[in-house]
Amino acid sequence: MADLLTAINVTRGVSLTNCGRVADNAFTRLVGLLRDKTLEEGDGLWILPCNSIHSFGMRFVFDAIFLDKNLRVVHLMREMKPWRISKLVFSAHSVLELPAGLIAQTATELGDQFEMRKGPLQSVR
Repeated sequence: MADLLTAINVTRGVSLTNCGRVADNAFTRLVGLLRDKTLEEGDGLWILPCNSIHSFGMRFVFDAIFLDKNLRVVHLMREMKPWRISKLVFSAHSVLELPAGLIAQTATELGDQFEMRKGPLQSVR
């Protein structure tokens, strides 16, 4: 079994995922969230490299956080609906797809610093 991903917004001191997955090869990036019916609390998908996403074939609404190479937030998409395409974010290196409403719930903003950890959730600070 692959390591689980914990995505932490260090700026806000809050974890956004504790059982996330990583899509970092051709197959996992192609499949993305297409097999999912929803994203549960704590779940998410970190796609890398990536600077644009689509929701063709998706069955649910989700949030997306675009991160640069230093894991700093460079673009936010709140509640992306199925059958949409994001804009191309040239400064983005990866995208974190999350349950809808999580950007607002965690007060994530442009410029926030993230940290990604593999394995179980530990203390944020």
